[in-house]
Amino acid sequence: MMVTATPEIGRTPKPGLERSSRAVAGVGQGTPAPGEGYALTIASRECKKLNFAHAHDLDDVIIGVASVAAKRASLIGRGPTLGDVRVAMDLFGLRASSPISRDITTPFRGLAHSYVAQRRFVDAVTRAQLTAGANDAASRH
Repeated sequence: MMVTATPEIGRTPKPGLERSSRAVAGVGQGTPAPGEGYALTIASRECKKLNFAHAHDLDDVIIGVASVAAKRASLIGRGPTLGDVRVAMDLFGLRASSPISRDITTPFRGLAHSYVAQRRFVDAVTRAQLTAGANDAASRH
């Protein structure tokens, strides 16, 4: 077994591990937050409880809900929670109807296959829309 040597104290940090002194901002840049990938886990679990008129819409809706939930969590610099996913679902009326029609899933169409479409979709959701339910999101069941 080979042991890796401890790096010297004065070694220059790797550029990929350094943080920028200013946050990147702008259309298509996103809003980074810790643990954003967890939004996908929560969104998948919650969206699979829904009844879709067309089952193949599920993957697109999961990606859209997770992305919007991650954006909501990142606005205050924390990881996503169930409340964020529920606010994202309610924003698009996903928990209000059953089965969920193609009219409701139309904005999500193609999100599972296109990063550009995902960025455009998330950028279209405003901060005001995401924070409107901030106080009661955790209490919704």
